Amino acid sequence: MSHSVEALWKMSDVELLAAYHDARRRFAEARFARDTERARLEWLRGRAFAATSGGVTERRNIVETSEDIARKAQQLREMTRDLDLLKADIDVIAMVVRLRGAFAPSTAPVDDSPDEEDKAE
Repeated sequence: MSHSVEALWKMSDVELLAAYHDARRRFAEARFARDTERARLEWLRGRAFAATSGGVTERRNIVETSEDIARKAQQLREMTRDLDLLKADIDVIAMVVRLRGAFAPSTAPVDDSPDEEDKAE
C-alpha cells in the first residue's frame, strides 16, 4: 500500500479522494494487464495443443509440462496477487472515507426510484 492507514486518516478530503481515484485507476490498469496475459496464456495453450501430435491426453500432458507455459502461468498468478492487493488498498481507502463521515464511493447500482412523498402528488 502506498499510504498507511494513519496517513490516510490525516489526509484532507480532496487528498483522500485523489488517493482513491489513483488506486482505482491502478486497479483498472492492472486488471486489464492481467486479463490480457490470461488471454495470451490460453492462446499459447491452444497453439501448443494444436501443434502437437497424439491423442487428447498426450496433447494435454505435453501442454501442461511445457516450461514456457508454466512460467507464463506463474506470472499470471503473481499479477492476480498484485491485483488483489490493489483491491485491498481501495477497500481501505473507502473504509477511511466512510469512517470520516464523507460520502463513500459505491460500486453498487443506485436506486433512482421516486420517494414516497413524490408518489403522493
